[in-house]
Order: sequence, then C-alpha cells, then structure tokens
Amino acid sequence: MKKLVLLFPLSLLIFTQFCIAQKAEVLYFKADLACCQAKACNALENDVKTVVQKLYPGGEVVFKTLRLADPANKPQVDKFNAKSQTVVIVAKTKKGEKILDITDIVRNYNISKDMAVFEANMKKKFEEILK
Repeated sequence: MKKLVLLFPLSLLIFTQFCIAQKAEVLYFKADLACCQAKACNALENDVKTVVQKLYPGGEVVFKTLRLADPANKPQVDKFNAKSQTVVIVAKTKKGEKILDITDIVRNYNISKDMAVFEANMKKKFEEILK
C-alpha cells in the first residue's frame, strides 16, 4: 500500500513534466566585442532574457546565449547565419522545427528602448510561432 501511495505522486510528477515540456528556445548570439565588455550587449541580452522569462515563467520557452567564437556553437552559427546580436526563436513541432528570426525586433528595441512595444512585439512573434 505504501508503494502505491508513493508511486501515484511520482507518476503524476512525471506526467506533469511531459505536459509542460519546453516548446521553444530563444537563441541569442553574442560576440566578444569591446562594446560587449562595456556592458551594452550584456544589457540588451538581459532585456531579451527578462522578456522571455516574464512571458513564459513556466519554462516552456527558454533563453540561451551562444557565443559566436565558441567552436561548439559553430553548427548553430552556420545554420542561422548568425552575427553579433542575432536572435532566433526555434520552436519544436511534431514535424521538426519552426525558425523565426527576430533580430529586427531586438535591433529596433535597442534603438527605441521602449520596453512595452518590445514586449508586445515579442509576445506577438511567440504566439505566431507556437500556434
């Protein structure tokens, strides 16, 4: 009986993890430039990460930083033709993956610094790719 009592919550936990599985990831490509060391790139990276975590606190969309100079990231850099501050959403589907480049949205935010517009644009793109 004790085993059944322990087995039920464990199976419920495993089932829940599969239901809340990661649906997409945001890839932020970063170069090791002087401006990055001056924290300009770090601030932008942090803003993108903050919006992703605010919109998807449950972890269904995760944020990842990929350094352009890291040889381990070369396949992704080549696949997305990434440069410094390239930002891509990669959504997992039953048929493979959907890719959406949102670099222009991030670039526009970097100029305007309008967080409300940036967040609304990001939300719209997530809804578009996750449907």
